[in-house]
Amino acid sequence: MSAATTRSRTPDRLCAEAVDLARGAAEEAAAPGVVGEHAGLLSEGDRVVTHFFECKEPGYRGWRWAVTVARASRAKVVTLDEVVLLPGPDALLAPEWVPWSERLRPGDLGPGDLLPTDQEDLRLEPGYSGEEEPLPTSAVSHEMAELAEAEDADVTPGTPAVQPMVPSRGSIAAVAEELGMRRARVLSRYGLHVAADRWEESYGPQTPMAQAAPATCLTCGFLSPIGGSLGQAFGVCANEFSPADGRVVSFAYGCGGHSEAAVMPKPPQPAPPVIDETRVDPFPLRPARDSGSVPEAGDEETAELGHS
Repeated sequence: MSAATTRSRTPDRLCAEAVDLARGAAEEAAAPGVVGEHAGLLSEGDRVVTHFFECKEPGYRGWRWAVTVARASRAKVVTLDEVVLLPGPDALLAPEWVPWSERLRPGDLGPGDLLPTDQEDLRLEPGYSGEEEPLPTSAVSHEMAELAEAEDADVTPGTPAVQPMVPSRGSIAAVAEELGMRRARVLSRYGLHVAADRWEESYGPQTPMAQAAPATCLTCGFLSPIGGSLGQAFGVCANEFSPADGRVVSFAYGCGGHSEAAVMPKPPQPAPPVIDETRVDPFPLRPARDSGSVPEAGDEETAELGHS
């Protein structure tokens, strides 16, 4: 039996000797062949001892089967308390659980997914104020509740984004809609700064593409301006050959697709031929014969016919 480990009291002798009882309980709870050697015991209290056994289950490296046994006062029979699989000091554990709101990353949102925004989101602030009642387009407003009851029998087809939601005429919400302020919340100063930092990190002056660009996007004809305060430093790239096509780019960003980067040089044209029409250059049909050359067979026959 392995050396006993204690907290502050000596383990009960009968409970400490109940190794076979503890092993049988562990083997009954576990799969066959996964309960290993006895790995020590721990005194949990008066006449309460926990026996540890190595776990040979694949994927549970460093885990131990913990079997707790107990004995009643003045009794000589040891009884089983509980069997559980616990991680040891060097156990392989799963990473700490992180809430979904902290695990979410850009690009995780897919078609049909809904991302709720916290009511106290620092990136947003109220779009306008003037009444304490919920907006007519709010899910908790009285008007929306009455509209939902009226349309129970006849559901409007299409997604909520295409269904008309007209506020009451003369209400503050209706006036805000005419002024372009129908949104319940807009970007706060913090939200603007966070977005600007994120966009500048992706398409800003410190990127390798911008460092090698011939000029910035501020002077590029493919830059499409955007509205709002962010439009003072950012625009949308409309060059289909640019790596930032359709992206929000900083005015200080740039790439090789700049509209004024360079004028494409024309291919070199050969010089026109010079024809001298004042003289005639003889052009022999056959090359001149060398006097020292050996005549071919056909030439010898021609020579004999000439002498005959």
